[in-house]
Amino acid sequence: MTDDPRPIRADADPQGLRLDRDRLRRKLAALPEGAPVVVMIHGWRYAPGIAHDCPHGSILSLDPPSSDRRTISWPRHLGLDGRSALGIALAWHAKCDPWRAHLRAGWTGPALAEIARMVHGETGRPIQVIAHSMGARVALSALPLLPPGHIDRLILLAAAETRGTALAALDTPAGRAVEVINVTTRENDLFDAFFEWGVHLGLRTSIGQGLGRTRANWHDLWIDQPRTLQALADLGHPMPDPPRRICHWSPYLRPGTIGLYRALIDGRLAAHALPLHRPGRRWSRLILGGRGIGLGAGLPAA
Repeated sequence: MTDDPRPIRADADPQGLRLDRDRLRRKLAALPEGAPVVVMIHGWRYAPGIAHDCPHGSILSLDPPSSDRRTISWPRHLGLDGRSALGIALAWHAKCDPWRAHLRAGWTGPALAEIARMVHGETGRPIQVIAHSMGARVALSALPLLPPGHIDRLILLAAAETRGTALAALDTPAGRAVEVINVTTRENDLFDAFFEWGVHLGLRTSIGQGLGRTRANWHDLWIDQPRTLQALADLGHPMPDPPRRICHWSPYLRPGTIGLYRALIDGRLAAHALPLHRPGRRWSRLILGGRGIGLGAGLPAA
């Protein structure tokens, strides 16, 4: 009988990290040498165990329901089948107001660091992390807690974290050793502004606007820019122009995006090959482009 192909479920709560450590050990032992181990982290308004908002039944599931147009299976599209690559689905309680979610995301960093230490202790290999929205804060919060070599790549999607916090995380031993692909788009300008003003009173700038500094291990990838899209197509990763003026989920919903991250994760594409073109001006998509407003009805999970 084959083992369960679903990702390893990990939940972070005030009591600490909950996961099936025996199953994780078995899956790690069965992985081929060099196979990636990827931790997936959701953003705001998801929470484990809450009906309709549990990420383990949604984007972090192999078989999420098809009724929500913002739901696709991250592990399935990333190829995390438990045999050639292992997925770990880290959930945290973000079903709350954005201020508490911001705090809780920082508090979840130790859970990610514990996962990284467990994987490294069992196998000697690092983990990779893919995170959306406030999940990026979880990912960056783990770096100061780890030695170098425990996390080797972060793929951040429409990240909700400040430049100052990101730079501080990079200026740590683990931060200097990690590779960061910061996937962003002018479709996210409205959400960046909400994060900057609603959470930080306009005193901080989101890394959704780029890092604002040059770091050899940090790559801002602007997936709404025509030159970037052409360069990605030349690399064998075409994706359509952004269909909307405003969309927080474009970095994983737009066709071709997940395939790009899969190629980075499995080593078929190196980060240094990614195009590093300058972005358009802030609010340029609201003023100049797009065919619709991608907000949907109500405020969805992020």
